Amino acid sequence: MACSTHLLYPAAARGHLRFQARPAAAASPSVRLGSGTSRRRALGLRVAASAEQGRRQVEVEYDLQAKFNKLADQIDQNAGITRLNLFSPCKINVFLRITGKRPDGFHDLASLFHVISLGDTIKFSLSPSKSKDRLSTNVAGVPVDESNLIIKALNLYRKKTGTDNFFWIHLDKKVPTGAGLGGGSSNAATALWAANQFSGCIASEKELQEWSGEIGSDIPFFFSQGAAYCTGRGEIVEDIRNPLPANLPMVLVKPPEACSTAEVYKRLRLEQTSQTDPLVLLKEITENGISQDVCVNDLEPPAFEVLPSLKRLKKRIIAANRGDYDAVFMSGSGSTIVGIGSPDPPAFVYDDDDYKDTFVSGFTIAEYMAKLEF
Repeated sequence: MACSTHLLYPAAARGHLRFQARPAAAASPSVRLGSGTSRRRALGLRVAASAEQGRRQVEVEYDLQAKFNKLADQIDQNAGITRLNLFSPCKINVFLRITGKRPDGFHDLASLFHVISLGDTIKFSLSPSKSKDRLSTNVAGVPVDESNLIIKALNLYRKKTGTDNFFWIHLDKKVPTGAGLGGGSSNAATALWAANQFSGCIASEKELQEWSGEIGSDIPFFFSQGAAYCTGRGEIVEDIRNPLPANLPMVLVKPPEACSTAEVYKRLRLEQTSQTDPLVLLKEITENGISQDVCVNDLEPPAFEVLPSLKRLKKRIIAANRGDYDAVFMSGSGSTIVGIGSPDPPAFVYDDDDYKDTFVSGFTIAEYMAKLEF
């Protein structure tokens, strides 16, 4: 595969993770320090004349970002890419069936995954270090050590390819954590793809997808075309073309409390799960659209045991529905409740003090598709 430096995240995600990048030699004066006037502007250097005092006054404004950019550009003058700015979308599970327990302790699942327009932005720069990545983020509590899936993904890429690039990474987090939206998995897929770009695309996207399953079951999905029927642990990905209409609106409502995925699975009882064939659900959605009956999530009952307030939230959204929502369901292992059919949340999430810290986001599939236009 040819290595792109200006359009999109993997053709695997067919643009779902989009970036802006330029070869070092083509960098603009705003990010590369030249000489003369352009250099002074980049450094924030201002020179002013004073007629009254008959002498020149020089005021220097220290621009840390300019210094950072200069250092990043000087790391490797021969590199095709020195920085990448990538969009990392999250997903919802339109339905999620748990079909059995595996000998390895995991569960088999069958689920329709779909990316949505909510996502994080991740900035990558080559590091002068040959021994350590450096990760920063805008959200307190997000780990920045090797427990973060971004660092795990970069370590995995180096292990698989033998490359020795290390990175400075800044994660601008918009996707809430512990939400069942796959934000961390998407970040890991983004990091794998970024590392491959910096290394000249020495691995195929299929290889990246296969490797990614070693560190997270949801990660392979983010190398799909944006909608996929996922089975196994989630790592078997079958692309599904346009299962949802582009103008379909939806709303996400996530309370501040998170659900522990481990706790949810610990409380799962297979004899109490839905018995509907997931392929029947998929056929119904692709042929007739979304309805409450097809948006099955077998993890809802155990998640509601872990977090009873989440069950109350779903019931309140359904009760407040005036025909706006075609379906209301939990995504993944929680704690996000999705309403399909309207981008507007019910009024109580704004009016009730119990929900003052609730995360709310409304959009349509078309808004996500607009992010992919180029």
